[in-house]
Amino acid sequence: MSGLPVLAQDYRITDFGAKPEPSYINTAAINNAIEACSGNGGGRVVIPKGIFRSGTILMKSHVELHFENGSTLLASADIKDFPVQPPAAYRSGSGAGMALIYANGVSDIAITGLGVIDGNGAQYNPDSVSTVGKKGGRPRNILFISCNNILVKDVRMINSAMWNQHYLDCEDVIIDRIKVYNHANRNNDGIDIDGCRRFVLSNSIFDTDDDAITLKSTGVAATEDVVITNCVISSFCNAIKAGTESTGGFKNIAVSNCVIKPVSNTLKRIYGAAGGITGISLEIVDGGVMQGVTISNITIEGTACPLYIRLANRARKHVATAPEPPMGAMRNISINNLVAYGTGNYCSSITAIPGYYIEDLSLSNIQLYNAGGLAPESYFMKAEDVAEDEKGYPQPKVWGKGLPSSGLFIRHVKNIQVNGLMLGAQKTDPRVPVIADDVDGLQIKNIMRIHNSGADSFFKGKNARNISIDKPLGWEREITKIEK
Repeated sequence: MSGLPVLAQDYRITDFGAKPEPSYINTAAINNAIEACSGNGGGRVVIPKGIFRSGTILMKSHVELHFENGSTLLASADIKDFPVQPPAAYRSGSGAGMALIYANGVSDIAITGLGVIDGNGAQYNPDSVSTVGKKGGRPRNILFISCNNILVKDVRMINSAMWNQHYLDCEDVIIDRIKVYNHANRNNDGIDIDGCRRFVLSNSIFDTDDDAITLKSTGVAATEDVVITNCVISSFCNAIKAGTESTGGFKNIAVSNCVIKPVSNTLKRIYGAAGGITGISLEIVDGGVMQGVTISNITIEGTACPLYIRLANRARKHVATAPEPPMGAMRNISINNLVAYGTGNYCSSITAIPGYYIEDLSLSNIQLYNAGGLAPESYFMKAEDVAEDEKGYPQPKVWGKGLPSSGLFIRHVKNIQVNGLMLGAQKTDPRVPVIADDVDGLQIKNIMRIHNSGADSFFKGKNARNISIDKPLGWEREITKIEK
């Protein structure tokens, strides 16, 4: 790893007094090994085979924490072993600094090897009263703040008490070939990439109660220049999500070659929905700008809603002393080669709020296959019955009854192109496949298949301007209905 000496020395934690004994707390021994390693110019701190119980480990510059095969770092069940760290210089709304592995303002660090990081998260009460709040009162497995040149590779991370791993205001980060299984507590995200720059996540597997891969911007720094590729993702909530917090915005995000599938956890679900809530969620609701997003080659099996894109104005401050964030913006987004099947009946949606628009959006080669079989009383009949809900929590469930369209619901959007669309349902879906409300500039072409649709028209528009809709292949009913 960049920054480590060529002839770096190994520092085995057992040489500093660490013991793989159930009741022994190894915090001091591991931190002493890290201190010695960093003080001598850097190297590897090695965790050998065995289960080593510990409180907060403080990473230092030029240190690689290496897990030998068969090793486990097990979080202590005593909250006193996870002191709240001093406030970081970078301020955000992401909770207090409590973690099993913690770093602030250091460089050239790594976590590697075929061992396990076990957060022991079921031991922590998510509703206990704490001086730092309910979220902040539980430790993450990893929390790195304002660090640079980070490598995390090969390790398995499980059972966090809160978010599994949180990278806040970090630069030049590579996460590769990790496995995350997080079903121990509330807020069990898989990874939170928050206000980071130049971040690559690849070749990894996630299975989580809460959001799996989450991009956030909980402070003034944008999350930008991020690549996510070659991952298998399962979540009871949202598989790949940008939001909810968006203060600093998102720029230049590329997501590709990912499979989203149902979770493997057979124990009691703590949060979310049995089949997952969304496959892909892009959200700007607390200010900030999202632009330059490309999503390609995505397969979604299951989940209630394949695609959810939302611009709204919750306007939550990232810290109490911050000004209220202004209305945000979303533009220059491309989604192509997306297949979703076996999904629920929450229609994919692209929505903003009155007076503001999502702009310049392209979708190509999109296949959406939902359950269908709905009765009229289980969904809204008209677009105007769907609440704008600009202050609400952004997820499709907040609309209650199902949307009046089966494939795409588009509202307050300018300049959107759909090229190559296939829609279908397992049982007949009576809803209109595509609805556009207050849309200026919409083109839908190469519509190849509409299977099991019971609608009397393919497209319904209200206050829709500059619209071009191809006839779906084999569609013999009315194509478009336009209302003022």
